[in-house]
Amino acid sequence: MKNNSYLLVLMLVLGIFLGKEVFSTSGEIPVFSNQLNSVLDQIEYLYVDTVDRRSLEEAAVEAIVNELDPHSVYFDAEEVQAMAEPMEGGFEGIGVEFLITNDTLMVVTALPGGPSEGVGIRAGDRILRVDTTEISGPELSNSRVMKLLKGKGGTLVNLGLMRGGTGELYDVVITRARIPIHSVVASFILEEKVGYVKIIRFAATTSYEFAVAMDDLVAQGADKVVVDLRGNGGGYLKSCTDMIDLFLQKGCDIVYTEGKSSPKLVYQSEYDGVFSDMPIAILIDESSASASEIFAGAIQDNDRGVILGRRSFGKGLVQEEYNLSIDGALRLTVARFYTPSGRAIQKPYGEGVDYAQDHDIRAQSGELFYADSIRHLDSLAHKTVLGRTVYGGGGITPDVFIPLDTTESSRDLAELIWSGKLRDGAFKWVDRNRDALDGMSSYVELGSSSLWNHPVYGGLAEIERAYNELMGYEPNWDGDEKERILKRFLAQVARNVLDEQEYYKVMAEGDEFLERALYELLVADRFHIQDGRLYLFPAEADTIISQSFNLSPNGF
Repeated sequence: MKNNSYLLVLMLVLGIFLGKEVFSTSGEIPVFSNQLNSVLDQIEYLYVDTVDRRSLEEAAVEAIVNELDPHSVYFDAEEVQAMAEPMEGGFEGIGVEFLITNDTLMVVTALPGGPSEGVGIRAGDRILRVDTTEISGPELSNSRVMKLLKGKGGTLVNLGLMRGGTGELYDVVITRARIPIHSVVASFILEEKVGYVKIIRFAATTSYEFAVAMDDLVAQGADKVVVDLRGNGGGYLKSCTDMIDLFLQKGCDIVYTEGKSSPKLVYQSEYDGVFSDMPIAILIDESSASASEIFAGAIQDNDRGVILGRRSFGKGLVQEEYNLSIDGALRLTVARFYTPSGRAIQKPYGEGVDYAQDHDIRAQSGELFYADSIRHLDSLAHKTVLGRTVYGGGGITPDVFIPLDTTESSRDLAELIWSGKLRDGAFKWVDRNRDALDGMSSYVELGSSSLWNHPVYGGLAEIERAYNELMGYEPNWDGDEKERILKRFLAQVARNVLDEQEYYKVMAEGDEFLERALYELLVADRFHIQDGRLYLFPAEADTIISQSFNLSPNGF
C-alpha cells in the first residue's frame, strides 16, 4: 500500500468518522462501522488501481488509534507474536544466543538446560545449514535466522555446524523445546549482607523468578536488598503486585485504577509479606515505566523503602488487549494508574505536548542533573502514610536524587556500542581465546589474567582495534575514558565467557546508584519500627551525601 493518492482518500474518510463509536469492549471487536466499510468497498471496487483491502483496514485502525493516546496501539498478527514471547517468559526453539558476523551465524552461547546444550553445541560454533537450507552469505539476517530456528516444541531440526577453533564439520538433530526468557537477570550479594536484584521487565514469570532470587540471597545472609528497576519499561500488573506483596503487611494499598468505563479498582497486599521487615532500596531512572513505577510508588507511599535515582518515565495508562477480526490486536487504554496516596503516574500528553521528546526536554530543563529542576505543583501534592509530601503530575520522584553522570558516557563509547563493534569485538576476542578462557570462574579472575592484560592480544588492544576499524584512526583516550570503555568491554566479555550475572557484577563497580543505596541501607539509619511495622523515616536533606563506598572487585 504505497500509493499516496488512495492513502490520502482513506485519511480524508477517517477524518469524517473519527470520534464515532467504532470499537466495542466485549468479545472480538467489529473493526469498522457500516459507513466506513461502505467507503472501503467503494475504494476497493472503483479505485483506478488495484488495492490491498487488508492493508487499507490496518491503515485505518492505526490512524484511528494514533488519535487517542501515546500507549494505545494496534499490532498486526506477527507483531502480536513477537510482543508476547518476552512477556510470557519464553519461546519455542533450539536455545541458542547467536550473532551474525562476516555473513556467518555464530553461536554466542547455548542456553543452559536448552536442547542445543543437550546435543553438545558450544559457544563459537558456526551454524552453516538448517535442514536443507544453506544459511551463510550476504542475505543472512536476524529475521531469517529466527524463522528457521524457531518452531513448535517437539519438532525436529537438522543443523550442519562447524566447530569453532578446529574447523571440524558435524551434524546434529535437535528437538525444539520451550526456552525460558528470564526477566530477573542478576542477583548477588553486594557487601555487608546487602543483596542486589536486577529486573529488566515484569513478565508472567517475574514474580516467581524474583521470589527464588530473594530466597537465595537470604540463604547467603542478605538482610537488606537493592532492587534495580533502571531501564525497566514495565509489563504485567499481576507480577508487580505479587512482588510488592512480599514487602508489605496485609491490607496495605498498592495501586488503584480508574477510567470512564472502568470503575475504581483498588489492589491491596493480600498477606504479611515474608520480607516485610527487610529494608529495601529501589533504583529508578527516566526509563523506568509502568509496572516499575507502580512498584516504586507503592513502596514510597507506604513509607516502606527508599527510592533512589531520577524521576521515572510517567507511563500510568492501563491497556487491555482485544482481538480484531483482521487478525491483529488492539491494545486500548481503558483506565489510569494511581499510587496509594492518589498520585496519577501518567505524565501529560496531547495537544501542545511533545511526548516523544520528553527525555530531551528533561535534559534541557536541567531535570536530569539537578533535583531542584524537577517541577512540582502544590495542587498535585499528596501525603504518604507517615505524612511525607510526594507529588503527582507524572512519574515517581525519588527520595534521593542521583544526577545523570555525563562523565560515565562518551561519544567514542556510544559509537562502539551502537555500531555493534563493542559486542562484535568481545565475541571475536573470546572466540580466539576459548581454550585459554576455559575454566574461568569470575570476572575478577578474567580481569586479572595475563591474557586480558596482554599488551598486544589483551582486552584493551582488542577494543582499540575495534575502534580503529570503526573510525579509521587510532583512539586518543585519556585515563578515565579508557577505564570506562575497558570496563564496558570487560562486562561484555564476561557475559560471553561466563553469564549475564557476571556482566552486572562488572557494571556494579563504581556505580553511584549502588554506592548511595549502600549508604542509605547501611549508614543513614532511615529504617525504624513503628506499631510493629518497618518504616522509612524521612531523610533530613535531599542532596547527595558525599560519603560513598569503595566497590572493589573483592567486595562482590
